Amino acid sequence: MPLKPEQVKTVAQAKKIVEERGLTHIKVGVFDGDAILRGKYMSKAKFFSALEGGFGFCDVVLGWDNQDQLIDGLDYTGWHTAYPDAWARIIPETCRDLPMEDNGLFFICEFVNKAEEICARGTLRRVLDRAAKMGFDVYSALEFEFFMFDETPESIREKNYKNLTPMTPGWFGYSVIRNSVWSELYQDILDMCEKMRMPIEGLHTETGPGVLEAALGVCSALEAADRAALFKTFMKVLAQRRGLMATFMAKWSNSYPGQSGHIHISLKGKDGKAVFHDPKKPHNISDKMRWFIGGQQTLMPEVLGMVSPTVNSYSRLIPGFWAPTNATWGIENRTCALRVIPGSEKSQRVEYRIAAADCNPYLALAAAIGSGLYGIEHKIEPQAPIVGNSYEMKHPAKLDLPQTLWEAAQRLRKSKAARDLFGDAFVEHHAGTREHEEREFRKHITDWELARYFEII
Repeated sequence: MPLKPEQVKTVAQAKKIVEERGLTHIKVGVFDGDAILRGKYMSKAKFFSALEGGFGFCDVVLGWDNQDQLIDGLDYTGWHTAYPDAWARIIPETCRDLPMEDNGLFFICEFVNKAEEICARGTLRRVLDRAAKMGFDVYSALEFEFFMFDETPESIREKNYKNLTPMTPGWFGYSVIRNSVWSELYQDILDMCEKMRMPIEGLHTETGPGVLEAALGVCSALEAADRAALFKTFMKVLAQRRGLMATFMAKWSNSYPGQSGHIHISLKGKDGKAVFHDPKKPHNISDKMRWFIGGQQTLMPEVLGMVSPTVNSYSRLIPGFWAPTNATWGIENRTCALRVIPGSEKSQRVEYRIAAADCNPYLALAAAIGSGLYGIEHKIEPQAPIVGNSYEMKHPAKLDLPQTLWEAAQRLRKSKAARDLFGDAFVEHHAGTREHEEREFRKHITDWELARYFEII
């Protein structure tokens, strides 16, 4: 029987599936610090060689922003290093079908050697290695809200991103009308995700014109990050191939709620038992789960720059719009940053609600998991859980979240815990890239400024 992509685990099997399909070229890609997939087609001969010994990938992708503009002041790469190649490896077990490209195959890569210190996927992998040494296997699932538009890459630029036409009008949350009228598109999304091994557990409309929510199925944390990053990329691909556009901005309009990227996390011990579940404790919250929550709560202000990575991220974090504004937690409380979901051994988990759809899944998971592990290591007790509307309550100043990307970058840079969890090289590099993003924003005059000041000031 021919190999299936999900059966590929080794270099030999990766070669075999390429041979079986008679492919002359294979698509490979690596996710950068913004979870933008940078890649290319490789000839079979080059691919086989790279499987064995890796390949060079220009390290500029670690030193430019989402508009391909060079970032000044980074230590790892820049004009001072002359932008050499960084070494990358192809990961056989990430083999996936490309359903829109006949028998085509895709493989995720990640940077190695010194570049691994700042590689997003490598950073998450180090956090998961830490969990493994503590005796834990981490499981996760991400869910994304995204707006769909009846636009093209050309039309949105012609319109200067104004007066855009949503795929559907009105406020139709969980609408069977909408998903029935658009059933062909929904089926295309579901089919693509099944074929690319990123199965969707639930797909529905959210509240607002043209907005959908996709909840990806739970799996091991590294695989969950792969699936989430691939979903964001190929959801955009599918939409554009059908004359539509999908955006994963945290908040594209002041008229509508922001777009979440919630993260669900649970731990299992090496014996396969749920670490978070203790039926003898209130809400089944075990000691380790309580400490995990304590670490997440305590470190959230320090690692927010890893979770909320754009200037736009902070436009979402305002009261009353289904987004948290402080590092709070509660039992089944959606006004908090951390929503604890009690249940059976199988379902007991914590939902990290601060993340938006614009997150880099690798870094958001690294921050959410790493801070929780730090809490277990140091037995950090959380504040009392919030009961009721967190937006209307006054919280301790230490639970205040950074209000801008610049502030978040400074908190990350100063965080001893972040340096312990993610390494000095990563912290310095990521903080530097976020400072660059804020500086780029400051170079521009907004419509709000013109309308407010042009005549009257």
